[in-house]
Amino acid sequence: MIVAPDEIHTARLLLRKPRATDAAVVFTAYAQDPAVTRYLTWRPHASIAETHTVIDRFLTAWERQEGFCWFLFRNDTGEMIGSIAARPEHDGFNLGFLLARAYWGCGYMPEAIAAVVDWAFGQPSVSRVSAACDMENHASARALEKAGFVREGILHQFSVHPNISLAPRDCVEYATTRSL
Repeated sequence: MIVAPDEIHTARLLLRKPRATDAAVVFTAYAQDPAVTRYLTWRPHASIAETHTVIDRFLTAWERQEGFCWFLFRNDTGEMIGSIAARPEHDGFNLGFLLARAYWGCGYMPEAIAAVVDWAFGQPSVSRVSAACDMENHASARALEKAGFVREGILHQFSVHPNISLAPRDCVEYATTRSL
């Protein structure tokens, strides 16, 4: 049984479990932004209704322990700035994350990634945390590297990123492992 906290605190961020009432702020902060969703596996949301549906999926996954998504909020302003998800895999988690465009390059994502990794390695069965990003997504690769992840290799034709192409794209696999 995985015990995921509803909140994780860092020096500058609050990572919080989604709430159904978050849809409008998620939509406004990033879900409709084509620049934010460029390398993701989903298209920008056309309406808040679509965002509501996604939040419902996050909450269902949380209840079933199939995935844990946290929304990212700045401690100083309370603004929502992105999200990060940890999906259970054999002996670990796979991460996915995004950040609202206004906050790119400020070091928030490596901070959030490190916090989720710390939580993950607090689970006795977790020995590895990984993430994959599109070969061209240099910002996500850099965030993973800053959080201590190591590039492991290329995953050929791994993921469809419909905002770029409907053909599967090559991705880079990154991981970090528990210190022994």
